[in-house]
Amino acid sequence: MPVGTEAIRKVDFLAGTGNRFVAEGKRQLFGEVGIDLFAGPTESLVLADETADPFTVATDLISQAGHGPDTPAVLITTCPKVGRETIEIVNKLLSATDLSTPDVAKVSWDAFGEVIIVDTLKELWELGDHYASEQVQVFTKDPRDALDKMSNYGALFLGENTCVSYGDKVIGKNHVLLTRTTARYTGGLWVGKYLKTCTYQEVTSPESSGKLGRLCGRAARPERFEAHARSGDLQANRHM
Repeated sequence: MPVGTEAIRKVDFLAGTGNRFVAEGKRQLFGEVGIDLFAGPTESLVLADETADPFTVATDLISQAGHGPDTPAVLITTCPKVGRETIEIVNKLLSATDLSTPDVAKVSWDAFGEVIIVDTLKELWELGDHYASEQVQVFTKDPRDALDKMSNYGALFLGENTCVSYGDKVIGKNHVLLTRTTARYTGGLWVGKYLKTCTYQEVTSPESSGKLGRLCGRAARPERFEAHARSGDLQANRHM
């Protein structure tokens, strides 16, 4: 359908969320039609200090690990106790029989789960920014510090009252966000993706066109673009 049928016109642009099959479809169509961005498996990162509740940390990590077997779920904390207890609780949660996706979450956690201990909050923010994760939960004494300390992420979730699952289901978070560290250089889907810029040029003064023609020749000949230079020469000879 994106390239058109007898009854449907070819589209100009594809946007929206999807699984790995949607991502592969976008990859194959890239260049044929416009796309919003390439997104990999969903990612979850929790940044925590000693004030964080390990049960909340573990619960939220597992909630995201259940998205698929290739979902990174990472905890970076300044508190070894929080790290140890989170691991213990995660293992207990994964053994529960009432989860709908325990096998998926366990595969994801075993392969891509991480618990990292750092010494200072400065290291916490720096490493969190380095990970440039899609979804970052901040469980620290002053979670809003992340707004000043970090710049590489898809979406921030500030404080233990704000879980990523809310973003998935009820609070209207952007669902087309950056993965695989692409948040280091761009942002998620926004209204600008649906707009385009068109420009035009017009030299209204003959004298100015002549002067520009001389400059054009001088700039083009060292690059061995003689035809460009002669186009500029024409204007210079005509107006100077």
